[in-house]
Amino acid sequence: MIYFDDLETRSADERAADLSTRLARAIANAKLAPGLARLFRDVQPEDLQGLDDLARLPVIRKAELGEAQKKRPPFGGFTTRRATEFDQVFQSPGPIYEPGRVEGDWWRLGRFLHAAGVGHDDIVHNCFGYHLTPAGMMFESAARAVGAVVLPAGTGQTELQVRAAADLGTTVYAGTPDYLKVILDKADELGETLSITRAAVGGGALFPSLRQLYADRGIRTLQCYATADLGNIAYESEAMEGMIVDEGVIVEIVRPGTGDPVPEGEVGEVLVTTLNPDYPLIRFATGDLSAVLPGTSPCGRTNMRIKGWMGRADQTAKIKGMFVRPEQVAALVARHAEVSRARVIADRAGEMDVMTVQLETEAADPALYEESVLEALKLKGRVEIVAPGTLPNDGKVIEDRRSYE
Repeated sequence: MIYFDDLETRSADERAADLSTRLARAIANAKLAPGLARLFRDVQPEDLQGLDDLARLPVIRKAELGEAQKKRPPFGGFTTRRATEFDQVFQSPGPIYEPGRVEGDWWRLGRFLHAAGVGHDDIVHNCFGYHLTPAGMMFESAARAVGAVVLPAGTGQTELQVRAAADLGTTVYAGTPDYLKVILDKADELGETLSITRAAVGGGALFPSLRQLYADRGIRTLQCYATADLGNIAYESEAMEGMIVDEGVIVEIVRPGTGDPVPEGEVGEVLVTTLNPDYPLIRFATGDLSAVLPGTSPCGRTNMRIKGWMGRADQTAKIKGMFVRPEQVAALVARHAEVSRARVIADRAGEMDVMTVQLETEAADPALYEESVLEALKLKGRVEIVAPGTLPNDGKVIEDRRSYE
């Protein structure tokens, strides 16, 4: 077994000592960022004697980041560099703005691609988006870290994607779990045989049936858990037993809505402290649910494992690789005086995410609202008109009907 580096196989004591030192350094860096300095003004790096001391620090939530960015654009004072000192600026739904750098494997996804068996002999068919959001560049940076060549494919123009994959002999797919099936189906339709044997996916749930579908076609599929703000958080290895926490972050599982750690194995909200000196987010609440798996991975990597993505601590749902948030649903309703309530339903059909938007209104034509749905939610979905008073009175505006087992 060849690992990405020696960090992956160090002892628990070595890792804890190193992360404790790096945590103190991260607090010192945070004090250099105006927005973070305010949050940690009463905390001194030397106060943190170990990782257990993290629980004494405040939690940073995405909403706070968004509000800070409105007051102090573009990054809310949460970075230690000025915007002009970064190489890239990205916009994610919200909008939330994130920085990026070309130097090194800034988002640390090279470790994941290495675990997926990607290297110098590969051409990566990168179907993550390059427009505004950072996922495309995140995986391009990762491919560079492992010496692979990249086809910057993005999404859409599926027939051209198949033509390029066939002509170039791309060997690795990178993108959301669903989109590979679109490419494979188009290749079948065109009578083309592709050389893709591995898939490195993220940005959405990898359902077991879809993983098996790819396996039946000779494609081994591994997934990572990463965000634009934090980079790589955890990733699968060939053992496919949970997800191994990245060496550049500290992960805590806490009771949702609090900063209180839960016992090992209990499902809670994922908090991440990134040790990136440019963007030192401390105890950043992802809103995702997971749980710690006991023991270490059979692949020999010794870091903590989590069960992977197990849903949202709030009602936010990731559909087709994009987050849909309650505030976006509220904005949709506000666009139309005749709409009293709305409910977004996430489901699956034919191994693909589908979205239905139910609107309480006296109007009869769903087409009246299709453009507003796309503008407010950033996704196309089926619009269903329901009579006023029909939607359940349960406080939900987003319902996820997908099964993750």
